[in-house]
Amino acid sequence: MKSARFNKLLQANIDVIIPVVLTAIVILLGGFAEYLVENKQPGASITTLGNAIWWAVITITTVGYGDYTPISYLGRIIGAIVMFFGIGIVVTLVSAISQRRVLRAQARLKSLTEDKPRVLAYETKATIKDKIEGIEKLTEEDFDGLVIMMKNLRLTLLEESKDVYKCTRCGSNYYHNKPKFCSNCGFALT
Repeated sequence: MKSARFNKLLQANIDVIIPVVLTAIVILLGGFAEYLVENKQPGASITTLGNAIWWAVITITTVGYGDYTPISYLGRIIGAIVMFFGIGIVVTLVSAISQRRVLRAQARLKSLTEDKPRVLAYETKATIKDKIEGIEKLTEEDFDGLVIMMKNLRLTLLEESKDVYKCTRCGSNYYHNKPKFCSNCGFALT
């Protein structure tokens, strides 16, 4: 039971877990490699494994206090590699977190606006019914507005239907029956 829950947690957070694990691996390997290269160098500031791990942490996070710096060419190459990994991992982590926030916001917005078309369609139907009851009193302008309102309501209701076909070339929508050719651009739809 607990392992299933743990596996589910891992799968849900894999986009954050992978960069964190990569960061730990780069810190440990980079720090160890830097220690091996720098500890015997004369005048080196990275002389212990603890110093090297600390150097890797501040380098991968791009803080770089300057209290520990590599002095050999190989040490500097390792430093550049750790820096580029740090930048790449941070970008990956930030984009994963940003994507999660955007998806949550979209889900919240969708749940808030899901019933809006139905409510608007119901209100529009009621308005149309009221205007039709007094159709003999409508001016030409009001009658034209009524026709436009009815067309818009029909399009809204058709868009909610499941039988929507879209032209891949121009994007025109067709409802219920799929035509052989697009009436807008002439593209074959079959």
